Amino acid sequence: MQVMVELSLYPLVNEFIPPIKAFIERLNNYPRLTVTTCSTSTQVHGDYSEVMQILGAEMQRTHEEVGQAVFVAKFLNYDAMQSRQVNDD
Repeated sequence: MQVMVELSLYPLVNEFIPPIKAFIERLNNYPRLTVTTCSTSTQVHGDYSEVMQILGAEMQRTHEEVGQAVFVAKFLNYDAMQSRQVNDD
């Protein structure tokens, strides 16, 4: 099953841009993920179990490196090919 996760990261530190950039850069290093960055959020697409495992590890790393940080996420079990077929009908 595929999933799409829309994430926003709010590090509770004065210099908040570097932790956000670092988190996004780490996500982009996973070749099996599709990562799309917008001005206020990042969308991550991929295999459900892989995405959940990767996000868990990377969110924990962010918390360990930054300290307090808020992640806001929306999850959608999403298959782009199936969605296209439904819309084409």
